[in-house]
Amino acid sequence: MKRHWNFLESRVAYQNRIVEVREETYRFVPNGIVQDFTVLGFADWVNIIPITPDEKVVMIRQYRLGTRSETLEIPGGLISEDDTDPAEAALREMIEETGYHSDEVVHIGTVEPNPAIQNNRCYTYLACNAVPVSGQSLDPTEAIEVELVDRKDIPALIRTSCITHGLVLAAFAHLMIYEASSNL
Repeated sequence: MKRHWNFLESRVAYQNRIVEVREETYRFVPNGIVQDFTVLGFADWVNIIPITPDEKVVMIRQYRLGTRSETLEIPGGLISEDDTDPAEAALREMIEETGYHSDEVVHIGTVEPNPAIQNNRCYTYLACNAVPVSGQSLDPTEAIEVELVDRKDIPALIRTSCITHGLVLAAFAHLMIYEASSNL
């Protein structure tokens, strides 16, 4: 595809530990229009689907400030500078948020959460035979409840909007595709 946008400049309008808001200027080549766009710069994220030996999905319930509501999710979070790779970050997040561990962690997919305005990726992992090894190790501002959900109930939880987080929905789609391709 022919590239129609030429990047001209970028200015940081706001920055904190989570996000960098940039105003970027581009020229639309076909007609010469110059326009500013807002781009949100985030670190890459991970999420992980822990499944226990008895086919329970280790999920978490927490309050989300953006929607001012409680959500049912899988463990996940930002990849930190101390993580050597996304797999390490996913395992770390799972252990911190749930106390569960797995020696069988596999990458099952990657998405770009919103490439129209964000620069980051979210890497999804599957953790088979996840077992509890410790208590939670939460950040000072985290309040997370662990819930074990029958794996067979996940589609109904999605269909009835009990699971609504977009990256969690993408993770379960990756799981379906991974399992379908593994059965070929």
